[in-house]
Amino acid sequence: MIHAQHDPALVVRLVRQLPLHYADGADPSVDRPAHVRAGSGLAWVGERLAIVQDDANFIALVDPASGHATAVVLPAGESGVRQFDTGRGNKKQKFDLEALVSVDSPDGPFLLAIGSGSSKRRERMVTVKRAGEADEALSLIAAPGLYDVLRQATDFSGSDMNIEGAVCIGDVLRLFGRGNGEASKRHLPLDATCDLHWPSVRDYLDAPDSVEPPMPRRLRQYSLGEANGVRLSFTDATVAWGDRSAQPVVLYTAAAEGSPDSRRDGEVAGSAIGFLDPRCEGTVMRYALLRDMQGELLPLKVEGIACGRADQRQVFVVLDVDNPDAPSMLCELRLEGPWPSLDTPG
Repeated sequence: MIHAQHDPALVVRLVRQLPLHYADGADPSVDRPAHVRAGSGLAWVGERLAIVQDDANFIALVDPASGHATAVVLPAGESGVRQFDTGRGNKKQKFDLEALVSVDSPDGPFLLAIGSGSSKRRERMVTVKRAGEADEALSLIAAPGLYDVLRQATDFSGSDMNIEGAVCIGDVLRLFGRGNGEASKRHLPLDATCDLHWPSVRDYLDAPDSVEPPMPRRLRQYSLGEANGVRLSFTDATVAWGDRSAQPVVLYTAAAEGSPDSRRDGEVAGSAIGFLDPRCEGTVMRYALLRDMQGELLPLKVEGIACGRADQRQVFVVLDVDNPDAPSMLCELRLEGPWPSLDTPG
C-alpha cells in the first residue's frame, strides 16, 4: 500500500470558475440539455478541453476562456435517450463514461472514453477520431472481455470496481480505480492503478469478439488521505505539463465523498490534487486540499483534471455538482509551492 501525504507547502488556489453551457443552447432532437452536466474526465483537443459526462451521452468541447461548448453526440442509450438520472427513472441505464484520455494510433491521436465498469451496462468504451471536425468518426464498443479480466484482478478492482481515470504513457494505458465502493465478504474497495499494453488494448477494441484482451500488470494500491475525516478516492489523473518522458509526473484528483457504493452519490467533504513522483517509481505521493477564494475547504467534487498549455502553474478541473439541472463548472487553478517540474520546460 502506497500512502499519500498531505503537504501544507503545496497550495492550490482557485482563480476563476465558469459554468459550462452549449453555445447553441439545448437540442431536444438529440436529447441534449443547454448545459454540460455531470462532467467527468478532461482531455485537450487542439485548443479546447474535451469533457466526458457520466450521465449524458455527449462529449463537450469547451473553450476554456469562455466556458462555451459544442457537442460531440454519442450514440443514444436505451429508449433512444441521452440523459440519465433519478428523475427520469433511468439512472441504471447510463453508460457511466468516467475517464477520458487522448491516445495514439497509426492514424493519429484520438479520444478514448472509458466506462466505469461498476455494472454490466457500464462495460463500454467510446473512441472519437477528429473530434469536432467535419469528418469526425466515433465508435461505441462493448468490451466485456476486457472488463472481466480487470474485475478478476482483485488487487485492482477490489470489492466494487469503479474506473475513474486514465493516462497514456508511451505504450502503457494506466487505469485509476476509485475505492468508493461497498465492501464484500472477501474484498475491500480499493484505490488502485493497473497498466495495460495500449497497442493490445487498441487491437482488442478493433475486434473485441475475436481478439483476447491484454492482462493488467503493475497493480498498485493507495491510501490517499482524507478531507474533513472522509477518505479521499481517485476521480481522475493526467500526465503533467505535457511530459512525454518514460517516467512522467502524474497529477491526480481525489474526492472525499460518503458514497454507500460505486453507483450512488454521497455527501462531499472536499477534494484534493496530488502527484505521483516518478523519481520514486510512483511510490511517493503528496497532495493539497482544494480551497475556495477565501481559503476555506471547497466541499465540491473534482472529477477531471488537465494541465494548462502555456503556464505550468495553471491547471483546469471540472466540478460535478451531482445535480442534472445545474451546469458543471470548469475551474482554473493556480499551483503554488514546491510542485514537481514547475521550473523546467514542459
